[in-house]
Amino acid sequence: MPRLVRTVVDLVTGINKFAFYFAAMLVYVMVPAMLIDVVMRYVFNSPTVWATELAILLFGPYFLLAGPYVLHIKGHVAMDIMRQNMSPEVDRIFELLGIPVIILFAGILLWYAAPLARDSWAYGETSFSAWNPPIWWAKAAVPLAMVLLLAQAIAEFLRVLFRDPSLSSERA
Repeated sequence: MPRLVRTVVDLVTGINKFAFYFAAMLVYVMVPAMLIDVVMRYVFNSPTVWATELAILLFGPYFLLAGPYVLHIKGHVAMDIMRQNMSPEVDRIFELLGIPVIILFAGILLWYAAPLARDSWAYGETSFSAWNPPIWWAKAAVPLAMVLLLAQAIAEFLRVLFRDPSLSSERA
């Protein structure tokens, strides 16, 4: 793989690894919030108005921001039973044909999600609940995650394209 391409691929993967670890840290906010709500509800008979909504709002970014790095580590659902019997060359062809589908999906979702997130921010959209927090940041996670997914899918395409076809599936 050319040095410039390797640098870009590694940079994209590094950014997505950071986003993955950031998303993982959101669990440390969601779980205590839910614990507080359960204790308040069942011990003190006084449920919170914010904990469940906060957990729901954080789960979207948690799920979305982890996805691009999971693509890199091949953690998504795959047809492994079929692929384990393929030669490395055929497996490589299937990867090169499959990644553009991911790029198309992320591109379409980005196209539709970006205006919704922009409008949510511009209008100062809130959840209209009793707590009523702003929700633009949760909506902004969708286009951000799609940009990261697009970049990682292109990086994976380049990784497969420049990989030695005689090697079995590489997880560089």
